[in-house]
Amino acid sequence: MATVTLNGKETHTVGDLPAKGSKGADFKLTRAGLSDVSLADYAGKKKILNIVISLDTGVCAESARRFNEAITKYPDTVVLTISNDLPFAQERFCKNDGIDNVVTLSQMRDKSFGRNYGVEIVDGPLAGIFTRAIVVLDENNVVIHTELVPETSHEPDYDAALKSLS
Repeated sequence: MATVTLNGKETHTVGDLPAKGSKGADFKLTRAGLSDVSLADYAGKKKILNIVISLDTGVCAESARRFNEAITKYPDTVVLTISNDLPFAQERFCKNDGIDNVVTLSQMRDKSFGRNYGVEIVDGPLAGIFTRAIVVLDENNVVIHTELVPETSHEPDYDAALKSLS
């Protein structure tokens, strides 16, 4: 169990982020168009899992925008922005903000992602959704970088995540 804060007030997650060097857990997440995907759908690519509370929040929206811009320099990498938002809302956000280099994924059907990656909040007003975190997987799905953002209203360290790709 990890501790993060929401505007300075402690809250807890179901577990810890996966350890560097471990294998990223497979998942079943839903994308726009309502098709399900797993890690196998991104085989051979490095993956930045940009785990967010909701794209309806300013900080989460900003992280999608920042990665959307930065990822163009990394053709062997895909950014997966993952939340509990419905695919319809994620798709609307991307269209409205011109986000086309990031794949948005929802935990709509299979609720195991948040538990398997240790990011599901278990108490407080945000219980049941994700805390803000970054997990970077190499092309073999080995964890090469993680960041649990300690204060949910803060942005992640984009530069550290991108640097881990080299």
